[in-house]
Amino acid sequence: MTSAHSGRGDISRSLELMWRGREPSTRGPKPGLTLERIVEAAVKLADRYGIAALSMRNVAAALGVGTMSLYRYVPGKSELIDLMLDHVEAPSPDLEERRGRDWRATLEIVGEGTYQLHLRHPWLLQVNRARPLLGPNALANFEFALSALDGLGLTSREKIGLITTLDAYVSGLARQHVLGAQANEGAELTQEEFWAAQGPVMKLALASGAYPRVFALDDDTFTEESAEYTLRFGLALLLDGFEAFITSKRGA
Repeated sequence: MTSAHSGRGDISRSLELMWRGREPSTRGPKPGLTLERIVEAAVKLADRYGIAALSMRNVAAALGVGTMSLYRYVPGKSELIDLMLDHVEAPSPDLEERRGRDWRATLEIVGEGTYQLHLRHPWLLQVNRARPLLGPNALANFEFALSALDGLGLTSREKIGLITTLDAYVSGLARQHVLGAQANEGAELTQEEFWAAQGPVMKLALASGAYPRVFALDDDTFTEESAEYTLRFGLALLLDGFEAFITSKRGA
């Protein structure tokens, strides 16, 4: 379940801050305090403790300023979340240089980038982004993804369908990876102890003969490295499907 939402605050103010920013006031705030520093501090706080720990008070404490100082730059927590979301979406400076040789290679970059984004900022999975605000960084990434599909004869709906499908796949895998890591943090049992505790029941299941395919799986099927393998394996299959669709469109 998500514990925060995008677009729940003053939408006009969030968009204004995203696109135009705000000059630091000459009164009140600690010298050197800027909107950028506030957003960066909020992101670091959420990265470390999760979105539930995000509050104007906690961000102010991290910056060493009074809570009221922040309100000269951002109206409140809801707008701050909007700014955080667009902040972490900032494209890497070398994104255009890394553009793939064709649409497929470029979408691989998009997919892997989305996956890594969620691993760097696990709190993204705690924010309901069904109603996203279109900030400059979000639009830049969207533009990059769309550019991969230029000249392929796709309709606008088809382009969005491919991009949405790609995003859903990599985001889902990232969620599985992040939740797995969080389950291990502070757990009473280690990963090895957790599975060892199920050993006696698994011996009974094996002896029953009811699950032959399950127990025929190789011992190294589920490893720490399997997450990266699954990402690349599934991404390749997904893009194979995209390619078949694009080819069929050209032949129609």
